[in-house]
Amino acid sequence: MWKLFLESVNKMLKVQIGITMKKLFLLLVLFFVAPLKDIYSQVYYTEGLTQDSWGIGFGLNYPRLVSTVLEATNSNYGGFLSIQRNFSEHTAFRFEASYNHFEGEYKNALPRVTKTDLFSGDFDLLYYFVPCESVSPYLLFGIGGIVYKASNAASPVLDDSLIIGYKFNLGLGIEWKISSDWRIKSEMSYFSVDGSKIDGMDWTRLDPGTSLLGGSNDSYASVDIGFVYYFDKGEQSRLCDLYYGLEPKVDYDRIEEIVKSYSVEPQEFDYARIEDIVKKYSVRKEKSPDRWVLIGVNFDLNKATLRPESYPVLYNAAEVLLLNPDVNVEIQGHTDNTGSEAYNKKLSLLRAETVKNFLVAKGVDASRLSVVGFGESKPISDNKTEQGRELNRRIEFLVK
Repeated sequence: MWKLFLESVNKMLKVQIGITMKKLFLLLVLFFVAPLKDIYSQVYYTEGLTQDSWGIGFGLNYPRLVSTVLEATNSNYGGFLSIQRNFSEHTAFRFEASYNHFEGEYKNALPRVTKTDLFSGDFDLLYYFVPCESVSPYLLFGIGGIVYKASNAASPVLDDSLIIGYKFNLGLGIEWKISSDWRIKSEMSYFSVDGSKIDGMDWTRLDPGTSLLGGSNDSYASVDIGFVYYFDKGEQSRLCDLYYGLEPKVDYDRIEEIVKSYSVEPQEFDYARIEDIVKKYSVRKEKSPDRWVLIGVNFDLNKATLRPESYPVLYNAAEVLLLNPDVNVEIQGHTDNTGSEAYNKKLSLLRAETVKNFLVAKGVDASRLSVVGFGESKPISDNKTEQGRELNRRIEFLVK
């Protein structure tokens, strides 16, 4: 199958087909190979990437007959319009309607040029290999329905006759991110059609029989250039955080919820001010000068993974420890009262180890840090409320 695909591409790029195909080859180099440093020097890794989205696409294509008895000419053109649903960062389902105009010449005693106009509707599955990159290649495969008519056909019965059929699709493409919502689309696809009438000849014994479907079925290839606009988006993706390394983020919506829950009157919130306060007082001394409570380092229920809003606090803690190399601390993990006592003690130890691993990764010597888990035994708030349980899922430092 791949051999047939490569043979088809090779036919499309033969030098002897003239200056038009040379220009097409240069266009392919521009969209598939050239780095475009001036355009893509900015980083669009996470901007605009969501967990799911809807997009519309439009543009032009250059179609070319491949597995037919015709010798394709350069008078081919077309266009497409599509809508796609991205179910995740990697996968999408697309419906695309397209129009293709083909021309080809019979090389026989009575040469003639046959023109074919083809309309198609395709259902394709797309898989994006590296969605976090500004240049994101993808693979597509699918099926489609076609309606076409060949004029000046070699078979009189096919001349100007409307024919309905189906096809199989296979292709490679690239989305070039130019903003949070817009992409440039460049795509090369191969289509294997049922039957052998697309070239206006139904003489199967003369057809080459080299399409993906085998036998004497016709096929064609197409190069598409256009745009994709993502008009509806879901939740912001966190996939690229894992791909490029976690970056600290403050969950302002969650801070606003907590403030509102304890506020009598509606409040206006200065988020920049809140972040400054979090950074300044994230490591705060309690009653005893040898104990620190890390305000903001909390955990989800039944988990030992850090939430994004914890990172500014831990960055500050690491900075304090690095500036005081003679200070050794015991990292104490705590939980709420959900679950058994034995399980909570184990979970609190895992949370303390998570914080230790973070500090070590930021340059703090591991020999200065020890961990202990107290489970649910030392609550600082009421476990009967959601906010209270959240505050009890915490980390404390004991200076030694």
